[in-house]
Amino acid sequence: MELPPVRNVRRQGTKGRTKRLWRMKINMNWIAIKEAMMKKQLLLQLTCAAPSTTMQLSPSPLRVRQEVAMEKKPCGPTKSLGYLLQLPHRASDFVDNNRDLMTPTISPKEKISTLWREIHGFHNWEGLLDPLHPWLRREIVKYGEFVEATYDAFDFDPLSEYCGSCRYNRHKLFQELSLAGHGYKVTTYFYAMSHVDVPHWFERSHSIWSKDSNWMGFVAVSGDRETERIGRRDIMVAWRGTVAPTEWFTDLKTKLEHIGDDENVKVERGFLTIYKSKGEQTRYNKLSASEQVMQELERLVKFFRGRGEEVSLIISGHSLGGALALLNAYEAATSFPDVFVSVISYGAPRVGNMAFREKLDELGVKTLRVVVKQDIVPKLPGILLSRILRKLNPITAKLNWVYWHVGTELKLDTLVSPYLKRDSDLSGSHNLETYLHLIDGFFSKKTKFRWTARRDITLVNKASNMLIDELRIPESWYQLPHKGLILNGCGRWVKPSREPEDIPSPLGIKTSDHDHCF
Repeated sequence: MELPPVRNVRRQGTKGRTKRLWRMKINMNWIAIKEAMMKKQLLLQLTCAAPSTTMQLSPSPLRVRQEVAMEKKPCGPTKSLGYLLQLPHRASDFVDNNRDLMTPTISPKEKISTLWREIHGFHNWEGLLDPLHPWLRREIVKYGEFVEATYDAFDFDPLSEYCGSCRYNRHKLFQELSLAGHGYKVTTYFYAMSHVDVPHWFERSHSIWSKDSNWMGFVAVSGDRETERIGRRDIMVAWRGTVAPTEWFTDLKTKLEHIGDDENVKVERGFLTIYKSKGEQTRYNKLSASEQVMQELERLVKFFRGRGEEVSLIISGHSLGGALALLNAYEAATSFPDVFVSVISYGAPRVGNMAFREKLDELGVKTLRVVVKQDIVPKLPGILLSRILRKLNPITAKLNWVYWHVGTELKLDTLVSPYLKRDSDLSGSHNLETYLHLIDGFFSKKTKFRWTARRDITLVNKASNMLIDELRIPESWYQLPHKGLILNGCGRWVKPSREPEDIPSPLGIKTSDHDHCF
């Protein structure tokens, strides 16, 4: 039987002919690769420009061979240029051509009043996470945007006279950040001691409003129309994370300290210090962040229940704020045992031991932890020791100094999104806007990124550089024009003075009941 040329060469064992044959095959593959790259560059030019004539490429065996190979599904995380050209959004889509080329950035609002308890974890989100229920997705994004507001409105300029405060007063916070459409109203701000919250570079501040405190978040309540849609009066608390997560999680102390009456229930000492610190000589922290929030929650619960309304309490936070949200939920569930309390955290670290986890379950607190696979913060503290001890045996797992996560986990992956870079970026993977982008595109663990996702992709690069270069979105673009300077009437560049109502004041944290009659 006559053998094919390659098998015949191998049988004869002629080394010289074998080498020549392999050189020829490598050369042909190299030519195919070069021609394919030239074709991709030409397609890219045709995509970015709008030529008046149509160019046709004459087919060749090598080109046909490459096209057949491109039809195969990519097996790795790296996307080819041909794949990128098939994305719904390209660089030209982010250029304002005075015409509406994009779909709305938010999904339509559905009335969820009949299922609001299930949406917020009454049955621990069974059957709602994989696939992700669209009503739940929208709620997770909504509360995430409230937490993002604590970053967007935070004055972190060390040269600012109001460094560490909120740029806007509570009455116009949502309007300035385009969140008024959610139908909530801020009732109060709360503050935490600054010496336990910020990195070293932040302490070199020229702030005159307060040298002891930082704005830490807000309490908000749903308006009448939103209350009717969601089926209850929703009181929500948004906790800000630290301005530089890489500063605090590298120096994170692993010492646990008991909280509450049970000495076995312990949490990380640093988180508890931020939550409980106060000083009689300070303007904004004569009461701790804990006391400020709990006083407002007690007042709101009493006010709305006095009107015969059903009330829920949703506490959310990102990073450090997610840890503080759990401490807040623990205290709220203890103080209001008959109020539905739920936590939605984003990229939060571990907070306490097994006894703390069991106590939250006993109190009925429902916690949804949203984490990104590439984010290191949810693995802290105890990234190695706690994991090893939990896996050894049930005895070591229940030691009082072993950290445990709380609640139900929703895990996301940056490699699923075709718009995110594949490079390892710890800061970018921890960014809250990255989380919200992945939530908006998540459908199930076994499916690709949701092509019908509507949230603006550009937001990912607000404070990071996670978007692929092909989209041509600048990194960290969210900043004040001219770094906060303005050109006055005399032609000089000066720092603008704040509007009187935007200047922080200890009196601003006091509110009256009539403010909540919508």
